[in-house]
Amino acid sequence: MSVETFTLPDLGEGLTEAQLVRWLVGPGDRVAVDAPVAEVETAKAMVEVPSPYAGLVAALHGDEGATITVGAPLISITTEATAAYVEEERAGSGNVLIGYGTGGASTTRRRRAKAPVVAASHTRAAVSSPVVRKLAKDNGIALDTVPGTGPDGLITRADVQRAMTSSTSDARTGLGVAERIPLRGVRAAIAATLSRSRAEIPEATTWVDVDATELVRLRAELSDGPGLLALVARFVVAGLLRHPVLNSTVDKDEIRVFDGVNLGIATQTDRGLVVPVVRDAHRQTARRLGAEIRRVTAAARDGSAAVLNGGSFTLNNYGSFGVDGSAAIINHPEVAILGMGRIMERPWIVDGEILPRHITQLSLVFDHRVCDGGTAAGFLRFVADAIESPKSVLADL
Repeated sequence: MSVETFTLPDLGEGLTEAQLVRWLVGPGDRVAVDAPVAEVETAKAMVEVPSPYAGLVAALHGDEGATITVGAPLISITTEATAAYVEEERAGSGNVLIGYGTGGASTTRRRRAKAPVVAASHTRAAVSSPVVRKLAKDNGIALDTVPGTGPDGLITRADVQRAMTSSTSDARTGLGVAERIPLRGVRAAIAATLSRSRAEIPEATTWVDVDATELVRLRAELSDGPGLLALVARFVVAGLLRHPVLNSTVDKDEIRVFDGVNLGIATQTDRGLVVPVVRDAHRQTARRLGAEIRRVTAAARDGSAAVLNGGSFTLNNYGSFGVDGSAAIINHPEVAILGMGRIMERPWIVDGEILPRHITQLSLVFDHRVCDGGTAAGFLRFVADAIESPKSVLADL
């Protein structure tokens, strides 16, 4: 028997650190090989870290909420590494982090029993949530000074926020600070990507109002067919094959135009905006695209990192939020993003008559380094025409 210390493994995709969200074991707990011991959040996703050793937990290295770098100690276990794990690790295959690699491990999360609430006293406050403790620590709030409003005096997040408001203020505005939200994990990755996009890409935006009445009518006729987003996605892919420079990336002094389309779908999740990717979208029918869009967006909302990489162009359906238009930020290192607003009835002139029609707005934001307005307008017009006359376009796809 010996004490083995397991360090935070390489999480892949160039990630070098992770935030320790939750311990799934405690000192003295018995763990088996491959049993998850901690839940961590990277810039890509929330994942569980499996133990390479079996035995008793000797020590936990790090508090919940702390940031741990790859290679730093994570957990110490009193045991010896199993020969099977060592051989698999050396071979570079087999047991992997849930959410990464090729392993087929179940993604069912295991949870420790909820920690008992510590009774309030002159030394410790009544608080059970690590989130509440972390919020208080980050903002310099002593929990034993915070009156708890929860059951049996339990200190809640709202209690800490009230204490922060009363004890801190912003120097510029003089207003109390209700909450301090650290930029880390997925939120930090989003901020870095968007900042880099705006800093490096000379972007331009063009837009057009589109009569989607025929598209809405077609969707109603296809009771078990693809949805509106899938149909638009199929038109986008077709448009990119006709204007391939918009399906590219800029690398130093060259434009790399791709020979296929990996279509990203901007998706709002509980952890922020992510872009799951439908790979080889150019090889798929509208029906198949619809199924893949549902699959990858569901996986992204569940925290999977496997679907978030390799996009070549992004489609953003911000109309699902009830808004008409937006000048989106390009998903670096791509060179363009197409947004679609809500579809709603508006008065529209058709053959000299004012009629109620289903209208939506398309906006294309593109990197002016890769093309000029004519190319961008040609692509946008193709997608718009396809939405206005979907049957004729689908017949040729």
